[in-house]
Amino acid sequence: MDAYMILMIVVFVLGYFFIATEHTFKINKSATALLLAVLMWTSFTVFSGVFHPGTEEGHERLIFHLGDTAEILFFLLGAMTIVETIDQHGGFSIITDRIATKSKKKLLWVIAILTFFMSAVLDNLTTSIVMVALLRKLIADKKDRWFFGGVVILAANAGGAWSPIGDVTTIMLWIKGNISAGGVIMQTFIPSLICMVVPVFGISMMLKGEIGDASADKKMEVSAVSKRQSIVVLCVGVGSLLFTPVFKTITHLPPYMGILLGLGILWVLTELMHKHNPEVHQRMNIGNIITRVDTPSVLFFLGILMAVAALAEAGHLKLLAEGLATLGGWQVTDILIGALSSIVDNVPLVAAAMGMYDIAPSGVMAMDGPFWEFLAYCAGTGGSLLIIGSAAGVAVMGMEKIDFMWYLKNISIWALLGYLAGAGSYILMHMLLF
Repeated sequence: MDAYMILMIVVFVLGYFFIATEHTFKINKSATALLLAVLMWTSFTVFSGVFHPGTEEGHERLIFHLGDTAEILFFLLGAMTIVETIDQHGGFSIITDRIATKSKKKLLWVIAILTFFMSAVLDNLTTSIVMVALLRKLIADKKDRWFFGGVVILAANAGGAWSPIGDVTTIMLWIKGNISAGGVIMQTFIPSLICMVVPVFGISMMLKGEIGDASADKKMEVSAVSKRQSIVVLCVGVGSLLFTPVFKTITHLPPYMGILLGLGILWVLTELMHKHNPEVHQRMNIGNIITRVDTPSVLFFLGILMAVAALAEAGHLKLLAEGLATLGGWQVTDILIGALSSIVDNVPLVAAAMGMYDIAPSGVMAMDGPFWEFLAYCAGTGGSLLIIGSAAGVAVMGMEKIDFMWYLKNISIWALLGYLAGAGSYILMHMLLF
């Protein structure tokens, strides 16, 4: 291995160290990711002697990788803005305020199932935030809420894994053509469902009795937006997200074009809806709402994806692919990637796998082949093994201040059982069907 390749690995490992220890060093992971991307490409450019960004070929390679990354970023930006608009108009409260059961076990299953399907339609991060807000209205005891928060993480990641728009990693695989919307839903729904059901069943056995009221008033706060307007925004927003795969099928345009279409329609709708009330328009127009979108997360994806692109350009991913191939078949490779995603972010792991392996005309590496579908499942659900292993876990941990060791002791073992049960069901289904 050449010296510049070793240097790039050192830079990459150091970058990941600071990303993983974000809370220890108090350095935002987005800042680290951006620095990592620039340092990776700089190391490659200056020391390799084979890449010259000033040349036409070098510029084209940079633009190629940036274009691939931009497709994902614009999709995420559009989807996050739609979801934030629904939330600001009180749309999600229409769903959550209808939950009335007091039994801890029944409520646990209601929360798990609702989170599982909401995550598939929206995304696991946003769903987790919405569900934690709901839990605060329903459950007063902090320890009980921690168990429910753990289930939200498990169900959100499992729900996002079987949907083309439910998780960043499935979005990446779908946009690049490794999987189709119909293919990933058909092949990974049952494994994802099993991955959710097994730990929820186990955790439900640990909860007894009824929940106490978190507050005397759990009704939705008085809003400047009417209930009818909330319903309209909810239907149009969720409809836009659901229509995106249909739009791609009809037009053959990339998914980010569909999501931008939905955002444009929702934007026009809200402008017309609030045009006669300047005060509400100022608060509720999408131009203002978009400033509340988690832009640092978008920049984090930009940095980490471009850093992985540098590894792909330099040849590291090819070497890694050859190393993983010696450990076993595609099943072992995907399971290991999923397990690793509980320690490091699943986004760069999937990006690395996409860079390591090309889509083949046929076989396990073909579009909708078992390698890619199983990768979608493993990368989406493996992050649940540790609370820091997924965006949903980090969000819930931050909002509820869940202790890392508490999660490891009470939730991780159930997450592992669910992960392996779902993985086994996928492998068994593939053996029986093929």
